[in-house]
Amino acid sequence: MGTIKRTFANSLTGTGKLSATNLDSNIPANNIADASVTNVSALSPSLGSAIPSVASDPPSPTLGDIWYNSSTGKLKNYGFTAAAFSAGVNIPINKGRGATCGTKAAALLSHGNVGGGPQPLDNQTLEYNGTTWGTGGNSNSPRRVMAGAGVQTSALAFSGSLNPNNPGFPPADSNKNESYNGTSWTNETGMPYNSGGSSGAGTSETAILGFGGGVAPTYTSTNTISWNGSSWTAENAMNTASYALGGAGSQTAALKVGRYGPVGPDTNQAEEYDGTSWTNVTAASNARGNNFATGGPQTSAFSAGGKGPGSPSPNIADAESYDGTSWAAMATLANAGERGGSNSTDSSPSAYIIGASPYNTSPGPTEEFTAATAAVKTVTTS
Repeated sequence: MGTIKRTFANSLTGTGKLSATNLDSNIPANNIADASVTNVSALSPSLGSAIPSVASDPPSPTLGDIWYNSSTGKLKNYGFTAAAFSAGVNIPINKGRGATCGTKAAALLSHGNVGGGPQPLDNQTLEYNGTTWGTGGNSNSPRRVMAGAGVQTSALAFSGSLNPNNPGFPPADSNKNESYNGTSWTNETGMPYNSGGSSGAGTSETAILGFGGGVAPTYTSTNTISWNGSSWTAENAMNTASYALGGAGSQTAALKVGRYGPVGPDTNQAEEYDGTSWTNVTAASNARGNNFATGGPQTSAFSAGGKGPGSPSPNIADAESYDGTSWAAMATLANAGERGGSNSTDSSPSAYIIGASPYNTSPGPTEEFTAATAAVKTVTTS
């Protein structure tokens, strides 16, 4: 007669020893390591479905949630949409290198020059309401390559070149200073020195910081001055001479970044101002200069577009954000080059506007930045 064999495989005790008392013992749960469980073909009903099936999207999902919407037949999740610049309404005239400030819903573009031919100086003021451009009061002193700061209804435009970008005209930098109340411009006390290519910071016409720039042909200024609504006060100088630089923040918490020749090559150098003195901080990832866009508070700022290092200087489209400690890449602009700046006072990256045009492009493009935001998205395979 044949021999009966007893199978001990999978007949283990809780201590890992073989049990020879039966042929159908189960493996105790405490004897299975998570890493050893493979090739699971089904889940016990008590565990529930791995991806829930619901008739409608949940009203208050948590970031990272995923579900199947049985009504639409789509797999959904709650995650971040990509940050991006999007095209806004074109600026109605070929205008750039002026003074800009304000917010996405209330931006201001004034002074500057218009493209084509000798690129004459311009005194038109344009206002943006987040949807369309309108016309404001004309400025008293047309200039270009200058500083602007404040908001649409309480702005300051100061410094600037009186040369309409024509080689036949000698350099002529200005100390002119004007305030805007949302309707008209008023001549104010001039700066204590002439300057072109300066930058500014501030959230109101009565509390503005001006810095950098200089006088042709050297443009080696490190000057810093503050404006209180009626007069200028000299402040401690910047660490690095900078022309056509970027500025953001407020009078007592400002950020300076970048510069353009002839002071020196375009740079990524950055400094913070605390109301008393300037301190070198983490440099931006990319060097840029010449009419690029900057804005936001000191601890939530951005820098975008402009000209990069090289000869001739190339137009660039990259953008960066600054959190008060370090710089991070943002989405790139659709239109590379001299974007004109915005000096936005918005407190959120989702509200920034890049609002001026390359001075030789007609009509000038407007671009608005929307930061990454949490939203319900359909999961696709592409």
